[in-house]
Amino acid sequence: MKTLLWNLLCCAALLLPDARATQPLSAGDPRLISAQSYAQTRLNGRPPIRTLNPEKTDSQCMSRPLDLVFIIDSSRSVRPGEFEKVKIFLADMVDTLDIGAEATRVAVVNYASTVKIEFVLKNYFNKPDMKKAITRIEPLAAGTMTGLAIKTAMNEAFTEESGARPRFRKISKVAIIVTDGRPQDQVEEVSAAARASGIEIYAVGVDRADMRSLQQMASIPLEDHVFYVETYGVIEKLTSKFRETLCEVRAVVVEDPCKCEARLMFAKQTQAALQQLTAKMADVSGRIERLENMVGRI
Repeated sequence: MKTLLWNLLCCAALLLPDARATQPLSAGDPRLISAQSYAQTRLNGRPPIRTLNPEKTDSQCMSRPLDLVFIIDSSRSVRPGEFEKVKIFLADMVDTLDIGAEATRVAVVNYASTVKIEFVLKNYFNKPDMKKAITRIEPLAAGTMTGLAIKTAMNEAFTEESGARPRFRKISKVAIIVTDGRPQDQVEEVSAAARASGIEIYAVGVDRADMRSLQQMASIPLEDHVFYVETYGVIEKLTSKFRETLCEVRAVVVEDPCKCEARLMFAKQTQAALQQLTAKMADVSGRIERLENMVGRI
């Protein structure tokens, strides 16, 4: 009896990884979100004064279209003059891109203690109107709820109702986060969920920005997705860097195409499951031995 039960338990242990491996990893699957988070922890002179001119347009790039969402920090630490420089940076980025209904669509999510979607992907399909909307953005002040902002962007700004193209169109989804502080909420898990859903995240830190938080938010490789500038006065310098990054002919962003991160997490979870099963088997074996001893004494 003891030998038979032991053999059955061993067979179950061998079959467990295969049974779990056959389950598909969807965008919202906790295993894929955990895999994203797990892999992330492993890799873990004065410029001239400018004003935002909505009518002025600059060179643009012809590339694969994007669904692009800017997530901008307007907490108390961002002074009014600095926030104006952020808006100039956004306008410069708009000038850089090929904007249109069938080209790149842009949305802006503004956050502090609360989150406000300033405009969504389906609102503006030409540069002058979009830049006028940018000039009207006002800072929200107070705290820094970066995790809430990312969640709002994922659940509301990147939806088809807000103008994001359907999944079958294979349009790359990109979020660019600009912040100068440390998040007052958790960003690791919600960022992992956003990346697992197919959103490529760039994190731009300014001045006092927390580098660890930037790394937790950004996509990998981190050296291509995390940027830092000393002050808002030089944030415009990043425009050329993003021009190179976003204006090249891009491969379509897919959800963990090789499932590399999922495999890492799956191996970790499988090992933990086997250890737990081994402990249970040892417990059952001990109980059987105690029962046999009791039967032998009767």
